[in-house]
Amino acid sequence: MLTIVVSDIFGKTPALERLSYQIQKNVVIFDPYDSKLMDFKTEKVAYAFFTEQVGLGLYTEQLKAFIAAQVDPIHLIGFSVGASAIWNLSAYDEFDSIKMASCYYGSQIRRNAAIEPVFPMELIFPTMEKHFSINEVIERLSQSPNLVLRQTQYYHGFMNELSVNFDRQAYKSEIKLLSEYAYKNC
Repeated sequence: MLTIVVSDIFGKTPALERLSYQIQKNVVIFDPYDSKLMDFKTEKVAYAFFTEQVGLGLYTEQLKAFIAAQVDPIHLIGFSVGASAIWNLSAYDEFDSIKMASCYYGSQIRRNAAIEPVFPMELIFPTMEKHFSINEVIERLSQSPNLVLRQTQYYHGFMNELSVNFDRQAYKSEIKLLSEYAYKNC
């Protein structure tokens, strides 16, 4: 099984490469900047650049084209806007190769909550978001087929070493879960 890690607004970073390698040795990182290391100094700068230069719609289309070119069974792991891009393409039934998606704090999912994923997904939510109610989103999605919903006690970005909300203990725990899934399904 091919594991594809779909990055957040920071794109491919040494921290994301370390995370990916800890999950499985053979991981592909997909990011919105064609694997160019962007070295954003802050989340605010990264967010502004992503919003102005890429956007969620284009990122979803890029991911869709990338996945269409794959032949192996796929486990997608997405973070923030990467999770939201995975969510958006989960409405398309042409992706038989996707066997599972693990999506962390995809806050834009709330804007497309009517999607019913055609492949199994686990959505991992933070404890709260500033701009919307996580509980309302979970309630709206709770009856959707193919979904497992889990809310953590951590904040948006807890898996990203570059985030102010990074939590080492949560990171280790989630890496263990993801690597166990990868090991069982290789």
